[in-house]
Amino acid sequence: MVEGLVRCSANYAALTPITFLHRAAKIYRDRTSVIYGTLRFTWSQTLSRCLKLASALTQLGISHGHVVATLAPNIPAMQELHFAVPMAGGIICTLNTRHDPSMLSILIQHSEAKIIFVDHQFIDIARQAFALLVQNKLQPPILVLIPEHSTTQSTPDSQEYEYETLLAGGKDEYAPMPPKTEYDPISINYTSGTTSRPKGVVYSHRGAYLNALATSSIHGMASNPVYLWTVPMFHCNGWCLIWGLAALGGTNVCLRQVLPEQIFAAIALHHVTHMGGAPTVLNMIVNSTHRKPLPHKVEIMTGGAPPPPSILSKIEELGFNVSHLYGLTETYGPATSCVWKPEWDSLPLEERFKLKARQGVEHYGLEEVDVRDSKTMKSVPNDGVTMGEIMFRGNTVMSGYLKDAKATEEAFSGGWFRSGDLAVKHEDGYLELKDRLKDIVISGGENVSTVEVETVLYRHPAVLEASVVARPDDHWGQTVCAFVKIKEGLEVSSKEIIDFCRDRLPHYMAPRTVVFEDIPKTSTGKIQKFILREKAKAMGSLS
Repeated sequence: MVEGLVRCSANYAALTPITFLHRAAKIYRDRTSVIYGTLRFTWSQTLSRCLKLASALTQLGISHGHVVATLAPNIPAMQELHFAVPMAGGIICTLNTRHDPSMLSILIQHSEAKIIFVDHQFIDIARQAFALLVQNKLQPPILVLIPEHSTTQSTPDSQEYEYETLLAGGKDEYAPMPPKTEYDPISINYTSGTTSRPKGVVYSHRGAYLNALATSSIHGMASNPVYLWTVPMFHCNGWCLIWGLAALGGTNVCLRQVLPEQIFAAIALHHVTHMGGAPTVLNMIVNSTHRKPLPHKVEIMTGGAPPPPSILSKIEELGFNVSHLYGLTETYGPATSCVWKPEWDSLPLEERFKLKARQGVEHYGLEEVDVRDSKTMKSVPNDGVTMGEIMFRGNTVMSGYLKDAKATEEAFSGGWFRSGDLAVKHEDGYLELKDRLKDIVISGGENVSTVEVETVLYRHPAVLEASVVARPDDHWGQTVCAFVKIKEGLEVSSKEIIDFCRDRLPHYMAPRTVVFEDIPKTSTGKIQKFILREKAKAMGSLS
């Protein structure tokens, strides 16, 4: 035992991303923190507003462990609440703005939110959810209405509060409540519901602190980045970048709606340096009639399903530099990134984009990521062929699922967090995602990676969007079913799509069914394959 050591206030403080705001207000006090239309705040103003808001929350009874929910798009109030709620000792629960009143009422009840901040755009949905709670003899939370800054529309009801009025009633000299330990919850993020009813994923102050720094790093952010909010702030707390931008004194450019014309306009007007988005957002940009070469290089992070190389090529032609990352709600968003190697610059273009579509290696805030056999827990060989389940462990893995000990135990069985995603490991240790465990198609005893089929489909010049699922089959067990959305003004037949795939894939991997229709997505751009699986199942056997 080493003698003479002590842990005290001089050498230890619980890690919390709230400290980033205090630092930003000190070092970058006059630098712009938020831009939203004509609205501007500096970092010193943001700190003052967050302190007053936190004070107001305590006046409404919020203290350690109380949940405060939000239902809002990417607006300044969302940025402020990410600091003010934990400053008051609370836990922020950012709800998906696409939830209907029924799901919203369920999540409000499950989270036990004491207060919910609702943007004027979603006030009717919130009030309908409240009515459902009352019908079930449950007490709704306090509602705080967030009006549009530029209008006086949407006044609160008599029993509701208004955001700016509430904030103005807080005290400037408020002393924030530090977490009792750095493992205290800072946020609850409900999963996107791409597979089932959302689970409440709990983040800690420590994990949020580390992931905020790690995500900023893998995004290549230096001091004073200008970040365009195309990733929903409610999704994994904006990949933890709401906190990360404060650490760097960056500028938050808020967009209420993610539209190509607004993206290009904001990039030029505010000299945006960084942004993010799912592959579907990249697809929307490259197929937009508003697309045009950028006035300067913009770093764009993408995650979710592996982006097809064809989309990567087109987005970079416009002037974006794409970084590919991978993670889940349970890993605070980004967990791995495809760290680029200089020697890859000399490779042929198509090979470079294939490499860029990999999920890569863990960031420095994570202890370890590996691809393992789900049953034996043995690590698969680095042969680029043998599939296993992606597993994580480290400080940026969730604390657990809210009120669901069974699901938490299952997710952590074997001492790792089990992602449910299938991948291979290449010789250099980089991961490449192949499929979700539940999405893999087993046809005639052969495993078909839906990701590989989708990559080929996106190479067809008429295909705008594509998603592949299994269709039950009496002879083969399952066959490949492709849901395809065609670009406006173009026509193509099922046979042409099937033949296109058969020319580029082993025949057992090519679709035997092609359905032309719009593809359902979550608000974060993830394709809802569980809906497509149900549609394919309802078709019955092809044989």
